[in-house]
Parts: sequence; structure tokens; C-alpha cells
Amino acid sequence: MNEYVILVSETDEALGRMEKMEAHRKGALHRAFSVFLFNDRGETLLQQRAEGKYHSPLLWTNTCCSHPREGENVLAAAERRLHEELGIQPDAIVDLRPSFHFTYRAEFDNGLIEHELDHVLIGHFNGDCVLNPEEVSSVQWLPMATLLADVHGRPENYTAWFKIILNEYVKHLPNQ
Repeated sequence: MNEYVILVSETDEALGRMEKMEAHRKGALHRAFSVFLFNDRGETLLQQRAEGKYHSPLLWTNTCCSHPREGENVLAAAERRLHEELGIQPDAIVDLRPSFHFTYRAEFDNGLIEHELDHVLIGHFNGDCVLNPEEVSSVQWLPMATLLADVHGRPENYTAWFKIILNEYVKHLPNQ
């Protein structure tokens, strides 16, 4: 089954849709979301992408990233993907909400391009994950200070978009 992304203008106006891999080959601007879940200790949940992912396999990234489907709002899409990737039930997440959005572009060695208007959401979660091995290899909880130090010291272990998103995140929500 083909997956489609929603093409958007710089102001997030929907312009149509395109098959996901075609959009990533052409670098077409499309709508996306990135989720940061925190626990009661203030740590953020990271996932390590599965080995079979079409790009950036086995690299660490934020809790969940994906694309809403046509007719699906960003919050519903985030809840869907958190369940599909990490087995997290929507009712186990407290106060999942949009924080900010921004546009970025990242090019990969395999010729694919992420050009996304990314909606960043935050929420709180204290449960366990049930990993979908086709999507996620591993998870870990890290305090933000530890995460920032590790991304700085070992950037090769993290996805290109996560490093960009994290930079934006720190500007918008420094006291999370």
C-alpha cells in the first residue's frame, strides 16, 4: 500500500498530496510532526530507528516522527504513530499538545531529501513501550542535559533531522 504525504506551502496550506518516497526523492515540502515525550523525572524518550528503515537506520531520534494522512490532524497522527511504533496507547499520554512548528531541509547520502514543515508536539508518559521491530530497534530515556552533551559529542549517532529539531526545540522550550 502506497503512503502519501500532504504537500504544503511555507504557511502550512495544503496543496495536494504525493507518494511518500517520490516526495522524499524530489525534496517536496510536506507536513510532518515530531513528538517529544517526557517522564516524571524530566527525561525524554528516544527511539533508535530499526535496521531496515529506508534511511538513517539504527540512528537515535526523538520519541516519534512521521506524517499525517490526508484528513488527519497532526495530534491524531501523532497518537496513531506512537501506538504503531512504540505500542503507546493514547490514553497513557498526558497533555500531548503542539508546541511550535518550523521548516527544515536535510539531504541524505542515498539521494533522499527530508523537506518538512514540522509540527513539534510534547507530552508526558511514564509507561512501558512495546516496540514494533519494523520501525524501532530500541528506546531509552535521557535527561535533556545528557542528551544535548551526547548529540554534541557523538552527532553521528543521531538522525539529521533530530539534530535540527533539537536545536529548534531548545530555542523554544529551554526549561522542559
